[in-house]
Amino acid sequence: MQSITIVGSQRESVGKAASKALRNAGQVPCVLYGGDNAIHFSAEEKAFKNLVYTPNVYTATIELAGKTYNAILQDIQFDPVTDKILHIDFYQLHADKEITLEVPIRIEGNSPGIMAGGTIRVVNRKLKVRALPANLPDFVPIDISWMEMGNKFYVTRIETKNYKIMHPDNTVVCQVRISRAAMKAAQEAAKAEKGTAKKKK
Repeated sequence: MQSITIVGSQRESVGKAASKALRNAGQVPCVLYGGDNAIHFSAEEKAFKNLVYTPNVYTATIELAGKTYNAILQDIQFDPVTDKILHIDFYQLHADKEITLEVPIRIEGNSPGIMAGGTIRVVNRKLKVRALPANLPDFVPIDISWMEMGNKFYVTRIETKNYKIMHPDNTVVCQVRISRAAMKAAQEAAKAEKGTAKKKK
């Protein structure tokens, strides 16, 4: 999985006043959990742009006073009025410990059902996967090249190598639906076929 580097500064003061002062200076108060002790730090708001405002999922490489920590974004708070970032919690990754993370899917292949006039309906745009940090995928590939109209893609069809899909077997990822135009054409074809059958009688 790709990583975004965040260069920050550790902070000693963690009260509301200190946090407000940081925000006024264009900084975001953060906490890194998952180690021996929680680490409080701050970083420029623009440093989080590529990590937060994206449909993709990345890990974070946090650089603090010469030390580097690999982490994932665990929780984020936004201002309800301005939508500015108020606070971020990170969770430290350890090479030997599996974690669960939501990863986006990527539709691949050409569906015969879609080419025949059907439409794709994506039910789950992200899926929970569990893996060691080094094995976390950037996305889960969904091959729809076999799908006809009316077919559903269940998570059991996903081929996984170094990660597990953390959903029940009956979870639907996407389905190819019959479009109104295709349905109307099928109904008209059926009527025409009935009419032809009656004439033959």
